Order: sequence, then structure tokens, then C-alpha cells
Amino acid sequence: MNAIRVHEFGDPDVLRLEEVSTPRPGPDQVLVRVHAIGVNPVETYIRAGTYAFKPALPYTPGNDGAGVVEEVGPDVNEFKPGDRVYIAGSVSGAYAEFALCRTEQVHPLPANVSFAQGAAIGTPYATAYRGLFQRAEAKPGETVLVHGASGGVGTAALQLARSRGLRVFGTAGSDEGRKLAREQGAHEVFDHRVPDHFEQIMKATDGRGVDVIVELLANVNLGKDLTILAKGGRVAIIGSRGRVEIDPRDAMQRDVDLRGMVMPNTPPADLASIHAALVAGLQNGTLRPVTGKEFPLAEAAQAHRTVMEPGAFGKIVLRTSDK
Repeated sequence: MNAIRVHEFGDPDVLRLEEVSTPRPGPDQVLVRVHAIGVNPVETYIRAGTYAFKPALPYTPGNDGAGVVEEVGPDVNEFKPGDRVYIAGSVSGAYAEFALCRTEQVHPLPANVSFAQGAAIGTPYATAYRGLFQRAEAKPGETVLVHGASGGVGTAALQLARSRGLRVFGTAGSDEGRKLAREQGAHEVFDHRVPDHFEQIMKATDGRGVDVIVELLANVNLGKDLTILAKGGRVAIIGSRGRVEIDPRDAMQRDVDLRGMVMPNTPPADLASIHAALVAGLQNGTLRPVTGKEFPLAEAAQAHRTVMEPGAFGKIVLRTSDK
């Protein structure tokens, strides 16, 4: 099979398309023929060697994808060859024509969801769900602010929050992105390139502040976030690209909580609960993954460059087929 392989950490050009042996499933494993692969910013950090986790070289990147079950291992009863599935994690890596997965990494993909949309589920939707509901404990009737609302995690957070009965605010840096945020459920949308957008957000709450912030770029926003939270507000810190300076008094005055998270810390029971909710949302149509640019598998390096550019619009996807 064809797969992207990384033999050394470095810039996107270390992503090489190679022919490797197709894995075979063992006990409690499933082999998935992958049609579409989701590209996440964390994969660029791992590739560059700057992430806390460094896989053994060489490796195939990727956690998210969608396709059809090709083969199941002994004692696997949950899936059968031909089943449409999305994957959230992989033993062998998702940037490939086939991915070997443990059964708990494979989830049903409803017929109303395309393979490209399926590739947009695993990391973005699970991250948004955990940040909103398991870490920040967002409740119906509260107000939530989603920074970077036009990207993969951002659009997922908008849909999830809106479906749960929250008042939803979003920020984006382009007219196209703000239009998308409104379409995906935001009640109010703000231009994060405007210097006074935090003041605009506060005004939209009549000075009360927001209850929950989904923070995707903490190194830029966290200090200001603390000034627009309501009393007892929570920040789910999902992403950051550097250090930030804050005034602790802003947190003290409002009794606010900063709650960091990374998906590898998610307990198995919580992870199972997340994907049960996501599959239900896909089935009933409340969750509608938004895809953006698509690239052939061989152009993984360009996809890695694109995913780090500002102005995200939906999920960037690699394709191994035209299906």
C-alpha cells in the first residue's frame, strides 16, 4: 500500500510517499481501507519534533480518517468487512491507503455522512466535545465563546454548543469565515482582527461576560479572555502556540477556572461516551462536519503548510480515492 512516512523530524518536506506492506489485523483489531484523512495542526508539531510526544522513527502520521472495513481480526464482532466507518486513532497511522486500528478506535459512519466529512470527526469533534462538556462543563442556557470558529474544531464546537441549548458566540478573521460561523450555529460573530472585539463581546452580554470560552490560541487570547468571563466562568484551553502573560487578579475577581486538556489524557470511559454522542449527532443531523481544501495523499506536505495558515475554513482533508 502507499503511505506517508517520516524518517526524520523537520519541515513538511520530510513527509514522503512510500510503498509499504499492508498490515494484517490481529485480535481486537480492524483493517480499514481509508478513503479520506483528516489533517490536524498537532500532526505538524509532531512532524517538526516540537511536540511533547515523539513517535519512534520512521512513522506514518495521522489519527483521523474514514473509509470501509477491509478485514477484521479474531474475536471482532462489532464490525464486518464492508462497514462504513470513521477512525479516531490508529495503530499504524492514518496517512495511508489502509489503517490498522484497535476496535475502540473505529466508529460507525452513517450513510448521510461523506468520507471527507468522516475524516473531519475524530480529533476536531472529540476535542470540542471534551473541551465544552467534560472539561468546561457547559450547560444549556449559558453563553459560550468559540475563538477561531471557522476551523475544524471551531465549527464542531459551534454545532455541539448550539445543539445543547447554549447561546453561542464565535470569532473569525475573514468575511467568509464569519459567514460560515453563522451558518454553523453562532448567534453572534465577531472579527478577531478588530482591536476592540473583546469589548464588543462584553457589550453583547450587557456587561455580564461569557460563561465558557473554547480557547484555541491561548498564547494570543488568554490574558484578554480573563477580562470577559462572567463570575464562575471557565476557559477550556485546547490550543496554544507559545507562552502568554496574564493578570491573576482577573481570574481572582471572577472566581474563574482555567482548564487545560489534551486528548491523550481522556479516560477510556469518557472517550467512549464522546463517540457515542458524536455518532448519535451524525445520525440525527445535528452534527454536520465542514470540509475545506482537499489534497491527494502524495501532497501531504502542502496540506501541512496549509493547515497552519491563518483564515481556516473547515477541515483540510487528504484523499486516497475519488469516492
